[in-house]
Amino acid sequence: MSSVFRANLLSGQHAVITGAGSGINKRIAERFAMQGARISIIGRNAEKCAAAAAAIRAMGGEAAGFAADVRHADELGRAFQDAHAQFGPIDISIAGAAGNFVAEAAAMSSNGFRTVIDIDLIGTFNTFRAALPLLTPERANLLAISAVQSVLPTAAQAHVCAAKAGIDMLVRTLSIEWAGRGVRCNAIAPGPVADTEGMKRLAPDGEASWARLLDGIPMRRAAERDEIADLALFLCSGAASYINGTVIAIDGGQSNLGSLPFGDMLVDSLQAA
Repeated sequence: MSSVFRANLLSGQHAVITGAGSGINKRIAERFAMQGARISIIGRNAEKCAAAAAAIRAMGGEAAGFAADVRHADELGRAFQDAHAQFGPIDISIAGAAGNFVAEAAAMSSNGFRTVIDIDLIGTFNTFRAALPLLTPERANLLAISAVQSVLPTAAQAHVCAAKAGIDMLVRTLSIEWAGRGVRCNAIAPGPVADTEGMKRLAPDGEASWARLLDGIPMRRAAERDEIADLALFLCSGAASYINGTVIAIDGGQSNLGSLPFGDMLVDSLQAA
């Protein structure tokens, strides 16, 4: 695949990515491997992690999968230690594990709300905290995968909005605390991304749901996974060496129009169900 970046941009670096067994984060892992990074994939599903790592190796890259639940700090810490033992000090850590479902707040259980907070927000903290003592001194990058729901209040997404807003503030805070260690900490906030399992769950009526969703995006299309991966690659490259504590939306302008079309579609899908 053609790229706007020079070849081997991440040569010799080690990237640990949580949630990279599928979707956006899997594509980020593939793209980073194509640019020369050694890849450690961490996720709850050992088989998916192993398969994603095997696919990277089949492309000629270096990768390994490690099973861990980001909600459990001790378990995640052991996976980071194993990744460090196999590929050495960590240059890049990406917190990508996420959960979502469609539910209005009045019908949502406390456990359901907490689950998304635990995976997204607590999981991001656990990922970065596990990475910290293993990072390459003075030139490490931490990147969180947030979402436009962090700034767009969206019906049937109260849990996600709260979790992603927490991630954004966590990133900004860590960018202050850890800058003296030579660590940059940023986040990207995607809008709808095509061909991902997450968006399939958020578009229950297929093409009809997508048509309503795209009405709320000025560019009238969803992002491609490669576009998200390119932004992640930029932020973890030397070209972004003075970008720290920033959350960059990649949403085709959706956050300028608001969340009403998206939220209305989600609520209507619940009523239809």
